[in-house]
Amino acid sequence: MAGRILIVDDEKRIRTILGQVLGDEGFTVQTASSGEEALAVLDEFLPDLVLMDQKMPGINGIEATAKIKERYPDITIIILTAHASVELAVEAIKQGAYDYLSKPFDNEELLIIIRRALERSRLAEKVRELKKQLQDKYSFKNIIGVSSAMQRVFDQIGRVCDTNATVLIQGESGTGKELVAKAIHFNSQRQGNPFVAINCGAIPHNLFESELFGYEKGAFTDAKSTTPGKIEQADSGSVFLDEIGELALDSQVKLLRVLDERRVTRIGGRNSIPVNVRYIAATNRDLQEAVNAGKFRLDLFYRLNVFTIRVPSLRDRRDDIPLLVEHFIGKYVGQLGLGIRGVTRGAMDCLKCYDWPGNVRELENAIQSAMIQAQGEFIDRNSLPIRICGYPESAPEADPEDIGMENYLKAMAEKIEKDIIRRTLEKFGGNRSRTAEILKISRKTLFNKMRGYGLE
Repeated sequence: MAGRILIVDDEKRIRTILGQVLGDEGFTVQTASSGEEALAVLDEFLPDLVLMDQKMPGINGIEATAKIKERYPDITIIILTAHASVELAVEAIKQGAYDYLSKPFDNEELLIIIRRALERSRLAEKVRELKKQLQDKYSFKNIIGVSSAMQRVFDQIGRVCDTNATVLIQGESGTGKELVAKAIHFNSQRQGNPFVAINCGAIPHNLFESELFGYEKGAFTDAKSTTPGKIEQADSGSVFLDEIGELALDSQVKLLRVLDERRVTRIGGRNSIPVNVRYIAATNRDLQEAVNAGKFRLDLFYRLNVFTIRVPSLRDRRDDIPLLVEHFIGKYVGQLGLGIRGVTRGAMDCLKCYDWPGNVRELENAIQSAMIQAQGEFIDRNSLPIRICGYPESAPEADPEDIGMENYLKAMAEKIEKDIIRRTLEKFGGNRSRTAEILKISRKTLFNKMRGYGLE
């Protein structure tokens, strides 16, 4: 991994040793003996990363970091110090440093941190470049991914959003099909008009027509006023037909007629009403297989399948997991009031190896849960849900052969539950109301469990 590194240290011996180590690894190296000199060579050398000594005459490392970040916010800085302290680490991070390392340090440890920092920086640069390429035509701030699979999705969205073509979005549950549908609508010429989402699997069969097509006053007992249906409400905009594969066959016939005629007739109405609507459908089922099984109409399938976008499962885009994790931590760190900065390498290995049957939605829930369970600033393996990394190292002392499998599993569950409650209470300073709210249990249930586990 090539890169440009600026070494800033007032000790010539340190500059020489680091220059030799990094040069042998293929890095392009420049050195500076002070913070002032570092600022002077910055514009010409433009490093990818700066190794900055903390204690130097004149401008110290923390001050130099702040000045560098003012001019070049994207440069990664690692502080080197012989006076490691929590206060120093906090101040360095506040000024924009990526990490800090205590002297004397192991060369291999330094190289690992540098490679990790540069990889993160390059990944962020990829995202910036991708966003810049898309910005002129469309912005997908809620769809995250730099993998080739997701770039194909972005390309397809870009090709179809300015047309009126019907779009079929296919993908497993939790992959973000509705986000894709919204990206198509809000980056099209219809963006200023309604986007109406309809969950076809959640509408009771007997309410399908009234929900989609509307009804006239007096059409049935509870029809006390004329009410337009969801398709009519979306006039000049887009209708998102989520879980289209769940529609009953007779409902499919009625929907097909509306798609073909581009008109709706309210229940109890005599006249059909023209609607100018763009249809976007989504399903986690194989519609071709459903057609073959006689569960989905072939003519409706052809009507919907004008332009198909397949949203990849998370296990097919594992390169995007670090980005998604960083996004979700940023999303929830303020909401939860926690100081989580990231994940450990072990935890990230677990996240990358897990198959994610619930896809991005499951990952988001897992990160939110892990942030609550984390004991420090970083999510580790034991903070993650059990299904992802297995049971924590702590287990009941008794042997299952002695107490039986059922009792052993019960004891293990109680041990884990006790640990979760204890760690959450510690995180929120013993605030029981906040702990109960985060764990989604009642205060009474929390009190009873605390009493039972001796946590009072």
